[in-house]
Amino acid sequence: MADPSSYRPQPGQIPDSPGVYRFRDEHRRVIYVGKAKSLRQRLANYFQDVAGLHPRTATMVTTAASVEWTVVSTEVEALQLEYSWIKEYDPRFNVKYRDDKSYPSLAVTLNEEYPRVQVMRGPKKKGVRYFGPYAHAWAIRETVDLMLRVFPVRTCSAGVFKRSAQIGRPCLLGYIGKCSAPCVGRVTPEEHRELAEDFCDFMAGRTGAYLSRLEKEMHIAAEDMEYEKAARLRDDIGALRRAMEKNAVVLADATDADLIAVAEDELEAAVQIFHVRGGRVRGQRGWVTDKVEAVDTAGLVEHALQQLYGEEKGESVPKEVLVPALPDDTPALAQWLAERRGSQVSLRIPQRGDKKALMETVHRNAQQSLALHKTKRAGDLTTRSRALEEIAEALELDGAPLRIECFDISHLQGDDVVASMVVFEDGLARKSEYRRFQIKGRVGDTQVWHGEGQDDVRSMHEVVSRRFRRYLLEKSRTGEWDPQDGEDGPPEDDGKPKRFAYPPQLVVVDGGRPQVAAARRALDELGIDDVAVCGLAKRLEEVWLPGEDDPVVLPRTSEGLYLLQRVRDEAHRFAIQYQRSKRGKRLKAGPLDEVPGLGESRKLALVKHFGSVKKLRQATIDQICEVPGIGRKTAETVAAALAGAVPAGPAVNTATGEIIEDENPAPAGASSERGTEQ
Repeated sequence: MADPSSYRPQPGQIPDSPGVYRFRDEHRRVIYVGKAKSLRQRLANYFQDVAGLHPRTATMVTTAASVEWTVVSTEVEALQLEYSWIKEYDPRFNVKYRDDKSYPSLAVTLNEEYPRVQVMRGPKKKGVRYFGPYAHAWAIRETVDLMLRVFPVRTCSAGVFKRSAQIGRPCLLGYIGKCSAPCVGRVTPEEHRELAEDFCDFMAGRTGAYLSRLEKEMHIAAEDMEYEKAARLRDDIGALRRAMEKNAVVLADATDADLIAVAEDELEAAVQIFHVRGGRVRGQRGWVTDKVEAVDTAGLVEHALQQLYGEEKGESVPKEVLVPALPDDTPALAQWLAERRGSQVSLRIPQRGDKKALMETVHRNAQQSLALHKTKRAGDLTTRSRALEEIAEALELDGAPLRIECFDISHLQGDDVVASMVVFEDGLARKSEYRRFQIKGRVGDTQVWHGEGQDDVRSMHEVVSRRFRRYLLEKSRTGEWDPQDGEDGPPEDDGKPKRFAYPPQLVVVDGGRPQVAAARRALDELGIDDVAVCGLAKRLEEVWLPGEDDPVVLPRTSEGLYLLQRVRDEAHRFAIQYQRSKRGKRLKAGPLDEVPGLGESRKLALVKHFGSVKKLRQATIDQICEVPGIGRKTAETVAAALAGAVPAGPAVNTATGEIIEDENPAPAGASSERGTEQ
């Protein structure tokens, strides 16, 4: 652990002005981002006696190895820069909210020629209008089903829409009046877009004017004795009122507001948000977070506002935001929200009346969310900690392996040899750092093998060598600068995570003693002696260590063994996925691989145009010339090559592009892919 005094800036170096600061660890990774009205006063707080700091702050400053800052002109700029850096660097010691469950939203794809209404989850997309999120997907579908009677916007997928246009017949919804059937031209694109915009206006809370207009049209139709039209309008009004009743009225003055409540203890916090539009609750969502930094309720609110509105603009930011506590820099936050909305935003604590009562309801939801989260997670935290401790004890490590990397090799009878690297941190998969390798048969400038005889041991040696050679390269660029090198300073680094910049405490290989020996030899050749290596053999689930004649046998009920199995199985799955994709690309073209001068793009264009190699073989030279990028000379070469080729290889499903499996599969044991493919 580093001593904060070793990297403390000299007196007078830190400016007394607003800015954003970053703490970095020994690997130059940004571990904390913060902002301050006065950088000098704020940073001075971190360099007190460590014993007097909050335990989490003390952990952060002793993990860090350097600090740097950027001066800005206003607090609003500091707020914006802090949000950008937190999103970019994902610092481990910053508060990071995560959804306590996956909330669905009602989405209208206004970025398409024919907008579509659908249920969506996950990150928001540009050009799509969102409403919600809602607690349940079925609630969205019930509401949409009622509203399609009045706003018959398309809800079908792109495939169904395209097929209906091809056959000239709408789907069932078009026949029963719940879709205006733009696929067959019943309405123009402009008319369909107007329907979608009316749907959005109604969902946004502008319901009174629309209902009044329908009632007026109904009375006019009745006076003109158009009773069927009047009856249809009456039913439409009833459907819209039923849809409105699904959202309870909570504020009588038709307020547009977001209410944010926080429930917390010493270690964790839960945030609940109610989205109120037109006086009705239009959506709800929740977040939970570990309090990895010393932060109070006001600080949690500030972080929640940044995450909630960091990507929002326009009417997605409401006129009023009600919170349980005001952050220290409330004026700057209010100005930031106003800039995102384009008009004034009120940020305040409700004091009395309906808004205070609703805030109490939101707070109760936050308390229940925190209690439920702690109940679910208690076992997971305990189990993961016990698993890491068991692994450290069984392998005689100095400490728990907080970062584990696992490697696996996959190939099919020696072809398309690939490798995977998966990463687990604190017992959880970190998929953003997964890597995959195409085995080249080389290590550095040395040819390891030629042609036949490729095997898992040599492949393992290559992939481990390549991974850690890249680590040494990144380390030399960022963290190992020596003033005696004669340079003005260390190489500049933007703090973004490098692909191989961070070493694991433990390397796991899928295999037994030979694979473990190959991985250990690769590390020894690079001079790396602070990374432990083990292998997990699938036959008896034995753990092998380098240089040992006998394996380490963990009990079948061991949480450590279970974690190693999860890591190994994930590496196997990732390798199989990559190897299968490469195999599919190679087999899809089949005999076309033998055509000289024909690249991958033109191979795929030919197969896509004709549907399969079999149909391509039956085509004439003139028909082959119709494929974009294929000239007559190339077409003659393709036809000649296919005429002399033996019909072999898998067929291609023209609808899905998938390879149709052979009816007579290879005998068991033909593939070297280990394990059972799930």
